[in-house]
Amino acid sequence: MRIGVDQLVRALGEWQATTVPLVDALDAALREAVLDGRLAVGSALPAERRLAEGLGVSRGTVVAALTRLRDGGWVRTRHGSASTVQLPPSSAERFAPPSADGSAGSIDLRRAVPAAPRAEYLAATARAARRAGPALAQGGRSGAGLPELREAIAGRYTREGLPTRAEQILVTSGARAALALLAAHLRPRVVAVENPTYPRAAAVLRGAGARLSGLRVTTEGWDEDRLRAAFAAARGGLAYLVPDFQNPTGALMDAGTRQAVAAAAAEHRLTVVADETLRDLHLSGPAPLPARIPRAVLVGSASKAAWAGVRVGWIRAPGTDLIGELLHHPLCEPLSAPPMEQLVAVELLGVLEPLLARRRAELCSQRDHLAGRLAGDARWRFTVPQGGLVLWLQLNGLRADTVTARAAAAGLHLAPGSSFAVDGTLARYLRVPYTPPTATLDRIADILGEACGPPLH
Repeated sequence: MRIGVDQLVRALGEWQATTVPLVDALDAALREAVLDGRLAVGSALPAERRLAEGLGVSRGTVVAALTRLRDGGWVRTRHGSASTVQLPPSSAERFAPPSADGSAGSIDLRRAVPAAPRAEYLAATARAARRAGPALAQGGRSGAGLPELREAIAGRYTREGLPTRAEQILVTSGARAALALLAAHLRPRVVAVENPTYPRAAAVLRGAGARLSGLRVTTEGWDEDRLRAAFAAARGGLAYLVPDFQNPTGALMDAGTRQAVAAAAAEHRLTVVADETLRDLHLSGPAPLPARIPRAVLVGSASKAAWAGVRVGWIRAPGTDLIGELLHHPLCEPLSAPPMEQLVAVELLGVLEPLLARRRAELCSQRDHLAGRLAGDARWRFTVPQGGLVLWLQLNGLRADTVTARAAAAGLHLAPGSSFAVDGTLARYLRVPYTPPTATLDRIADILGEACGPPLH
């Protein structure tokens, strides 16, 4: 398949908006476009002269970038034929996408995303395609989800000690889609949320017309007095919580607090929505996690355990009535996952445990490496989380927006704590993901140290 110059320009996007040399930027932009699917593997690139004209650079820049890509196995060129895009075997070894591991020039950690498990994903896609006949014979709508996927999800809950039937599962196009559907159906006037919380979830809830009532959570856990006050303020509405390796603090809710949440929810007639997107990423060995919050509606996703590009999430309800009601909501169909994506998710769930074992080992090593680099420095303090993807730093001197601005000038993009606050507070906190490889984590620690100024004594 030959790709036109205009198509390639659109696929690369704003690739020149960087401080690195043009050859480095073009090389990185082409690799990233391949990895995230904007440039299809097998595409034949335009001729070098036409490509240079379309990109507004010299032919020498294009030749140099293509030579690097060819040497790295990203492009194959045969004499007398166009250069063809391919994936090198080394791309399967990525810990993080190029935007987050430094190979694209700068390091963007405003999103905490591990890299795709390339081999497992491609194999799952091939298996899904081979048995897609029955799905393709249908009209493209899957209602509450493909039966085999609902069975697979229910089976995982049951094996973890929470008996679940497929009828209690509704498949969506991701965890945020699940939350959006619940918020649209339940229409809460007020939602009790953690402070800090995941900003995109907060945006979904505000977009549904809800006012947010914050409850304090730190790396040490949930403030139960604030929790009860927030639940009282949201009486008759909704509570949105992330009890397992809370984003961004990394806190793990203990069993006693989970019981207190259930009791307060019953008292104030609240529906508790527990986001379990990060539950699979526990990094403290085989010890079981605390049991789920009783009677909570659970939201799950394949985005962190497998890959953010797998746009499949789900709702697990305590019974079947809520699922039936959601199926009749007008947003249910637009927020459902495409059947082919669901088939791929079925295949990935079948190989999830070995995939998770490798991912946990990688993340544990990276967490400990970054924590070791940052430990013992009076300019900040943090608690090493038992799971998840990030460290939550409390800065002892500067404000986080000052540090993030200085770090950005050095090529490191981080999210300040205020972006996770529901009330504009947390100005001295900083979220630092440990998803990149260790060499990049060293660079992150160095830039962070420089951005925070001389060590405190």
